[in-house]
Amino acid sequence: MTLPIDLDFEPMELVQVETIPQGPQWQYEPKWDGFRCMAFRDGEIVHLQSKAGQPLARYFPEIVEAVRALTPKQCVLDGELLVQLGNELSFDALLQRIHPAESRVKRLAKETPARYIVFDLLVDERGRGGTNVSATRSTASLRSGATCPTGRARVKAA
Repeated sequence: MTLPIDLDFEPMELVQVETIPQGPQWQYEPKWDGFRCMAFRDGEIVHLQSKAGQPLARYFPEIVEAVRALTPKQCVLDGELLVQLGNELSFDALLQRIHPAESRVKRLAKETPARYIVFDLLVDERGRGGTNVSATRSTASLRSGATCPTGRARVKAA
């Protein structure tokens, strides 16, 4: 891959504090019941990985296709993989996706498709690293450049 961020890039982590910071410079994310996932796209090559650096693309082929269907041909996204059953998120259904049998992975991808909620743009379509870009500009870039006809990848409202 020819992206300005290596596959071993560590995503931003939660920091525990005594009180919640206040002010317009702060943005908050909900606690999703899923897997943190970074998506690296360079042309037709898509790599999904956990925050621990473990590959995830094999287990979520529908997300690989969703990222491949995005308008930017080059990008690095940070987000969360989720599985929704009815009106609720199901971590158990998400765990079932991590299975050694390819046939089961394909079946579960159809029966309990995952969603990828994107909350940060680390590299944009021009190859610029978003790690030096304000969160507001990063979110605006996501909204303006990320369209997914499959509906499997969504930009979460900030």
